[in-house]
This record gives sequence, C-alpha cells and structure tokens, in this order.
Amino acid sequence: MEQGFAFPDLGEFRFVSKILSNSLRERQPAPGERSWLFAGDDAAQFDGWLATKDLSAEGTHFIFDWSTPEQAVEKHIVSNVSDISAMGGVPRLALIGICNSKAWSAETCERIASAFAEGFARRGITLLGGDTVSAKTGLFSTTLLGTPSEHVLRRSAAKPGDGVYVVGTLGKAAAGLWLLMNRPDLKEKFPRLIQHHLAPKIEELAGKKLVEAGVRGACMDISDGLSSELNHLALSSKVSAKILKQSLPVDPDVLELCALQHLDPYELALDGGEEYQLVFTSNLSESILGALDFGPITKVGEIFEGCGVYIESAGEVKPLVAGGWSHA
Repeated sequence: MEQGFAFPDLGEFRFVSKILSNSLRERQPAPGERSWLFAGDDAAQFDGWLATKDLSAEGTHFIFDWSTPEQAVEKHIVSNVSDISAMGGVPRLALIGICNSKAWSAETCERIASAFAEGFARRGITLLGGDTVSAKTGLFSTTLLGTPSEHVLRRSAAKPGDGVYVVGTLGKAAAGLWLLMNRPDLKEKFPRLIQHHLAPKIEELAGKKLVEAGVRGACMDISDGLSSELNHLALSSKVSAKILKQSLPVDPDVLELCALQHLDPYELALDGGEEYQLVFTSNLSESILGALDFGPITKVGEIFEGCGVYIESAGEVKPLVAGGWSHA
C-alpha cells in the first residue's frame, strides 16, 4: 500500500454501521411451522413469521418543525410494532430503509441512526440490515417480522354476539395534530396530546396478552381512525357492528381541549388516526378482560348478523361512515 493512502469517506457505510453497531443478536429459535396468511390483515403470516411493512414520509407522517428526529423514528417504529401486536404477536426482526433528505444536517442523520438502533434494541428487536439513500424528501421504511402467539388474531374473526372493545383512550393523536396546526400556543397546556401525536406510547404486547386471556375474536390497530377500522373489521368478518356513542373512551384531555375550543370530541375519537391502540371483539366476560394488566379496556358496542356499521346516540341509530385520514 502506498504511503499516505487512505480510504475515501464511505458515508453510507459509516451511517449503516452506526445503526448496526448496537444491534441485538437474535437468540430466539427460528419458527419451524409452515403456515401462510396473505394480505388483508394488519400483518401477513408465512412459515411461522408475522410480517408487516409501514412507511413514514416527511411532511406527511412527521414534520421536523414539530418533532425531533427521535420522536419521528419512535412514531415510525410504533406504527410497525402495533401491526404485529394486532395479530397477537411479538416483534423480533427488522429490515429498514432510510431515505435521508438532502436538506437534513449531518447531526440530524446521526440522531436518526442512533434513534433506530436504540429504538429497536430497547424492544428486543434484532436489526438485520437494510438500505439507505438520499433524496429531496425523507422517508423511513421498516419490514418487521414477529412470532405469533398460540392463536393469530385476524380482522375476519368477529362473530355475532361478540362485544366490541377498545384498548386505551381515543382522540389523542388527532387532538395533538389539531393543536400543532391551529393553537401551538396551547402546547404547554396539553403536553400529552402533543406527545401522542409526535411519539405515541402504547401497550406493545397488548395483542399477545389478549390471546393469553382467551380472546379469539377479531382485532386491528387504530391507525386510520376507529370509524374506518370498524368498517374494515365488519366487512372482513361479514357481520354488522353497532357502537354506542356515549361509551367511547374519549381521552379526558381531548374532552378538555374540545370544551375549550368548541370542537366535537367524538369526531376526533371516531375519525382521528394514528392512535395505534387496538380495537377487538370477544365473547369473554368484561370481568376477565378488565383483569388484564394494561390500560383501560372499554366495551363500545356489539357484533350482529348482517352488514354495515352503525352508531347509536340518544336512541337514534345511524350508519357510521368511515372517516378519512391522511396520516398528516
């Protein structure tokens, strides 16, 4: 080697190496069963693995004027983990794709790399590798593999007689977005709502715990809004659902904000996306479900024969239209 020769600055190699430097080594045995479940649920299943892919685009899912790099990465990871949870599984392995915006500073890219490495390691997820590029707009992509529980929860498993339940409270992410867009001066008054929009915290093993408790009904995560998810669930299960408006577990901070700003809390609770909590059906008693050791579980309705989703308020029953959500 000639004296003074040095390798060029391999920026992508260095960036990937930083992410992988603290990656866990997978110690769980590889699944050995042969099973297949194709598109139509929160995750697919093949050869004993649950598999999902979610993307987060700058300007749509995260905006660095509002969130830190760590919050943007955390939100992205949660969006993938919630899909595995909705199937009753545990996340194990990840492949990532990162498109660094050419407008991001070197510090921002370094923080994103560290956030991915730490976020997966903290959850016991092994990062197998992936790819990085750069372009005008930033983008995160994760393919997440998980191991199922003894039973896989599906959207198509709701049966007449099941109750409809929601894990946690509703409306937080949509309310947080509304604050950032319309009343950023109120951020200090409602920090939980801002936090849930920018970097939501959920019970990430909720699906597994539901299976262990005996739940065998349908399940989905609330990423596009409860009204939308209920319509997906009813259509997939070929059943009808009716929910009671006054039973919806609207978050107390959402109620306070809506009273202050003259907003409809039920609109946020029904049509607001990016909650990443679970909606599921079950014929188990409420006492069994209430004994689970994570967050509140609220019965909001029932499953019937027929088709369509309906909402009852003050004795009046109307169709529940699937509300739109753009993941803004």
